[in-house]
Amino acid sequence: MSPPSVLFVYFTYTNQTRKVIDVMAEALRGRGCDVSLAAIGFTDPRYAGRFREFPMPHPFRELVGMIPAESPRRRPAEISIPAVVTERDYDLVCIGSPTWWLSTDVPVRSFLQSDTASRVLKGKPFAAAVCCRRYWKHNLKTVRQLGAERGGVFAGGIHFRYQGGQVRSLLSLLSYLGSGEYRKRYLGVPIPPTNLQDYHLEAARKFADGLADRLLAGAREAR
Repeated sequence: MSPPSVLFVYFTYTNQTRKVIDVMAEALRGRGCDVSLAAIGFTDPRYAGRFREFPMPHPFRELVGMIPAESPRRRPAEISIPAVVTERDYDLVCIGSPTWWLSTDVPVRSFLQSDTASRVLKGKPFAAAVCCRRYWKHNLKTVRQLGAERGGVFAGGIHFRYQGGQVRSLLSLLSYLGSGEYRKRYLGVPIPPTNLQDYHLEAARKFADGLADRLLAGAREAR
């Protein structure tokens, strides 16, 4: 029998979500799974320019400017979906979703509202990996809800939260987005490390191992 197939669908700007995806994909491949990656492109002319370069010239202005787009009443934005998403049926779909202003980022939300997502998720288990500065619950809840609306069966989720409290974690993120560097101070204020740390990636690896256990157990039962 062919090995279990896994698809990762994600969006990333700072490559933090991609770090999680890479670690999980490596763990699943190490367990014998056939893994494919699909990065969603953010092509909507209303917003795409904000994410065209890194670091951001004006990070605070750009982040605040995305607040209206995060409204759940907004229509899906224009995105590009790699062909690998629909090239085959997958045994498991993993959604990698950064948190934007308390909720699911616009590109991933738009994918989960698409007809393509219905084709990929219908009757299939799906998992979610959520990266966030502070608040993760609404993002994970939204991914779970939208995936279920597309016919998927939720198989579990994990979240990764950056260090620092509400204010200092925001200062750390703004510093990184505006410079592309890790600094110890921003606007004269001491700031904690931002983005993912090694212990986050180890948690991602263990989560992927748990997904592999269930996939392989299901494959054995199918025989």
